[in-house]
Amino acid sequence: MTSRTLRSAEELADAGLIAHDSVPALAEVARRYSIAVTPTVAALIAQHGAPMARQYIPTAEELITAPHELDDPTADAPFTPIKGVVHRYPDRALLKPLLACPVYCRFCFRREAVGPDGGLLSEAELEAALDWFARTPAVREVILTGGDPLMLSPRRLGYILERLAAIPHIETLRIHSRVPVADPSRLDGAMLAALTLERPLYLCVHANHAAEFTPEAARALHGLHGAGLVLLGQSVLLRGVNDSEGALEALFRAMLRNRVKPYYLHQLDPAPGTARFHVPVEEGLALLRGLRGRVTGLAWPTYVQEEPEGGGKFPLGMEGLRPGAGQARQAR
Repeated sequence: MTSRTLRSAEELADAGLIAHDSVPALAEVARRYSIAVTPTVAALIAQHGAPMARQYIPTAEELITAPHELDDPTADAPFTPIKGVVHRYPDRALLKPLLACPVYCRFCFRREAVGPDGGLLSEAELEAALDWFARTPAVREVILTGGDPLMLSPRRLGYILERLAAIPHIETLRIHSRVPVADPSRLDGAMLAALTLERPLYLCVHANHAAEFTPEAARALHGLHGAGLVLLGQSVLLRGVNDSEGALEALFRAMLRNRVKPYYLHQLDPAPGTARFHVPVEEGLALLRGLRGRVTGLAWPTYVQEEPEGGGKFPLGMEGLRPGAGQARQAR
C-alpha cells in the first residue's frame, strides 16, 4: 500500500484504488475539486471498500450540480467581518487559519474553497484576525476550522492557541479536525505540546464510520485525552456510508471506546455535486428512532441541519425521535 498521500487520479489508479480507464474523467473532477488520500485512508479503503472509498474517491458525478445545491451552502461569506473569521452566532466565531486538509471529503460543504494551495493566512492577515477577536468581547468561544487546523505546524498552531487563550473574554477554544483518524501520525509529541493549554480546549473529531477508529487513531486519541483535551465527535449522515442503524450504532460505540463523545450528526449540506450522499431527514429520524434505547445516552448526538442563508444549525427535534411522533420540521 502507498506510503505517501495520493493527490491525483493517476496516483489513485497506480495504487489500485480506481480503474485506469476512469482516469481521464476523474482528472476533470480533480481540476475543480482537490484530491488527497493519506496512507491511513488508502489502507482503510483497501480493507473496507465502499464505506471508505465513497467518502474520499472522486467520481464523475461530482461535476453534476443539482438545482438545490449551492457554492456556499452554509453562507459563510455574508458573516465574514475580516479574512479568516466567520461570526454567525453572537457568542462564538470561527477562525480559519488555512484551507488545506489531510484528505478531501467528496461531500465537503467547503469543497469549492479547500485545496493543497492551503489558503494559509499571511502573518498580517492572521494578526488582523487575532486582533478582531481581542476587540470583540461578545465572543467567548473560538472554533478553529478551515481546512484542518491540525495541518498547521506545531509552532504556528501553538502560537495561535496561546494568543487566543490570553484574551480575557475567550473562555473556551475548539478545534475541528479529521487528522486523528485520517493522518494520526501528525499527532506527535510536538503537536501534543502545542495543544496543551490551561484554557479549556475541545477537539471535535470528524469520523463517519466505525472503521476509521484504527489502532493508530486510538493511540492518537489517547494521547490527546492525556494532554487534557475534551474529545467530541461529529459525523455527517451519508448514503452508502453510515445510513443504517447498525452502521450508526457501531460508529457511536467506536467513538465512546476512544473517549470521544458523539456531539453532532449533521444532515448533509447541499454543496455542488454531492446529491448521491443525500439521506432525507425523515429517514435520518427513523434511523435514530431505531437506536433509541439500544445505545447509551452517552452515545447520542444531536441531529442537526443548517438553516438556509446562514441561519446556523438547528436540531431536528427530539419530538421527532419519540416512537409514533409526527414528522419533525425540516426548516424554520
